[in-house]
Amino acid sequence: MNHYVTGAAIRELREKKQLTQRQLAQTLCVSDKTISKWETGRGLPDISLLEPLSAALSVSVAELLSGECFVNTNRSGNLLRSKFYVCPICGNVLWAAGEGSFSCCGVNLPPLEAEEPDEAHGLRAQRLDGEWYVTLDHPMRKDHFISFFALVTDNRTEIVRLYPEQSAEARFPYRSGTLYACCNRHGLFRIQL
Repeated sequence: MNHYVTGAAIRELREKKQLTQRQLAQTLCVSDKTISKWETGRGLPDISLLEPLSAALSVSVAELLSGECFVNTNRSGNLLRSKFYVCPICGNVLWAAGEGSFSCCGVNLPPLEAEEPDEAHGLRAQRLDGEWYVTLDHPMRKDHFISFFALVTDNRTEIVRLYPEQSAEARFPYRSGTLYACCNRHGLFRIQL
C-alpha cells in the first residue's frame, strides 16, 4: 500500500457527508487549503488527525485507510449474519455470529440456509403474557421432528431445543427479531417478528 489514506477517499467521504472543505477544515482546526491539498494528493493528513478525521466523516479509521465504507445495518452487533449448524448424526445444534468452520461426529457442518415457511412449516407466534408463544403443527416423531426454535434479536440469540414426542411449541421474551424453526428433514425456516 503506497498511501495510508487517499485524497480520493477523503473527498468522497466529505461529499457524502455534504460538507464543504471549509466546514471539514473548521472541525479539524486546519485550513481549507490543507483539505484541498489532501484531496488533490499534494499532501497527506498527519497521523494525529486520522481519528478526528474519521470521526468528522462518520467512518472508522479502518474505513478511512482502506477507502471503502462498510454498511452494517445492525450497528449494535451484527447478529443479522447469524448461522446455525446442525449435526446430522447426533443432532447437536451450533450457533455462530457468522460463517465458520465447524465439525461434529467427524462431519464438517455446512451452515443451514433459512427459507420462508411452506404450508407444512407454518410458524405461528402470538403475544401471550408479555412473551412470544411459538407453535408449529408438525409431526414430532423420532424420524421427523422440529429440532429447535431460535429467536435472534439485535443483541441476543435464544435457542429452545425440542425433542421427538413433545409438542412443537416454545416461549420467548417479547422482542422484535427473527424467529427460526429447524425441521430435521426439511431444514431451517424463518419469519420476522
